[in-house]
Amino acid sequence: MQNIKLREEFIKLGQALKAAGLVDSGVEAKEVIQDGLVKVNGETDTRRGRKLHAGDVVSFGGEEIKIED
Repeated sequence: MQNIKLREEFIKLGQALKAAGLVDSGVEAKEVIQDGLVKVNGETDTRRGRKLHAGDVVSFGGEEIKIED
């Protein structure tokens, strides 16, 4: 599991995928999110702009990202 530290109050889902290196671009992030391949806290989320806060866990492609303060 990778950890991403917040610099602000939240990070958007697409940005988190890029920051963790799970996708190469914003376009790729948009595609995998819209295709329903990404889960937030165990539930599929198709909103690229979903705001992630400390404690949220993102799952994609067998990898997990935990958002931390």
